[in-house]
Amino acid sequence: MNNYFQNKKILLTGGVGFVGQHVLRELIKQGADKKNIVIPRHLEHDLRREKVCLDLTEHADIVINLAGNVGGIGYNRENPGLLFYDNMMMGVNLIEAARINKVKKFVQIGTICAYPKYTPIPFREEDLWNGYPEETNAPYGIAKKALLVMIQSYRTQYHFPGIYLLPVNMYGPGDNFDPKSSHVIAALIKKIYDAKHAGKKEISVWGNGSATREFFYVEDAARAIIAATVKYDKGEPVNIGAGFEISIKDLVTKLVDLMKFKGKIVWDKTKPNGQPRRCLDTSRAEKEFGFKATTSFDEGLKKTIEWYYKNN
Repeated sequence: MNNYFQNKKILLTGGVGFVGQHVLRELIKQGADKKNIVIPRHLEHDLRREKVCLDLTEHADIVINLAGNVGGIGYNRENPGLLFYDNMMMGVNLIEAARINKVKKFVQIGTICAYPKYTPIPFREEDLWNGYPEETNAPYGIAKKALLVMIQSYRTQYHFPGIYLLPVNMYGPGDNFDPKSSHVIAALIKKIYDAKHAGKKEISVWGNGSATREFFYVEDAARAIIAATVKYDKGEPVNIGAGFEISIKDLVTKLVDLMKFKGKIVWDKTKPNGQPRRCLDTSRAEKEFGFKATTSFDEGLKKTIEWYYKNN
């Protein structure tokens, strides 16, 4: 595997973000030369602009597009238009620029939010178009899903070497813990941590706890993305995840236990649950590029909590 990245110029968008930092480490571990990896900062390079994307992809052999405007349920509810526009424009401009500049491999990271609200468990890639996404996620999910259509149509017309990966909710060290935009694990860890330090006797959690989620440890996710970059070259989308589900109620119980919080859990049923269930069929990833998640959920949570304690 190591020779694949040798002397190749790589554009890693979103490379300073949570997932991007781990993908960068994995690239270097797999033989990529750090000086051949370009990581654009969004303050200097607005990927919603066509010329910016053309300039960035001009000398790239590989593009891994992790760039996105993303957040949890609250952020999604407040910013539907912005989420649709930003994610659509960044992806469209990058794919078109990569086509013009004859990039040798384009890896687009999609989202679990693209799946229909009521998808049979476990989610199979064939189910992607069988309904409308959960409403709070729809603008973000549909923008990302449109990029799959773009990659597939470019593959047909231009032989564009693009692939599309569908990761489930990711978590781990370096996650976004900002309560305005964080996802559920990071949000809960911060909430429990703050309650403990303030001596509070209870915490409030959105919804009723019945929704289920699958959680994917970020180092496993980085391995999956790099394995697909090296070994996968087909138009069909591929789920990447850990292949299990847990209810939000059980997740809260687990975190409270791991963080030794003795207070009460209050469920705020005026707030949405989000999609009722989420769990992926990950057999295609194993078949096509030999990926299987190896980090147990308890181990992943402990490492994430430890990281948060160290960095606060």
